[in-house]
Amino acid sequence: MRFRPEQHLRRQGEIRATREQGSRIDCGAFTVWWRPTSADVSGTAPRMAVVASIALVGGSVRRSRAKRRLREVFRKHQSLLPGRCDMLLVARAAVNAWAFPELERRFTEACARIGAATAPPRA
Repeated sequence: MRFRPEQHLRRQGEIRATREQGSRIDCGAFTVWWRPTSADVSGTAPRMAVVASIALVGGSVRRSRAKRRLREVFRKHQSLLPGRCDMLLVARAAVNAWAFPELERRFTEACARIGAATAPPRA
């Protein structure tokens, strides 16, 4: 499944709202901030932004690699997320050291937690 342009969180206000109003899940090599959105804000696909700072990840080559890896994990497993969800992935230095299957496993665990949190209560 492609990572389409409408799935990018681009505006600073949207990213800030996700971090300030959202919930946090620590995945070791990265942190996931997420929040459900209303139908008028988001379409049917989840939206995502990746942050990799110099302080946490390193120079430009390391930051670019970290962002590419996290975008690919999201692209491959976005179907596990609820449709109306904004997500911010904050990379740490370990994201470049961990094997890709481990990153995928941690991301799918986070998706399961998000899905459980957004599921309607059973009657």
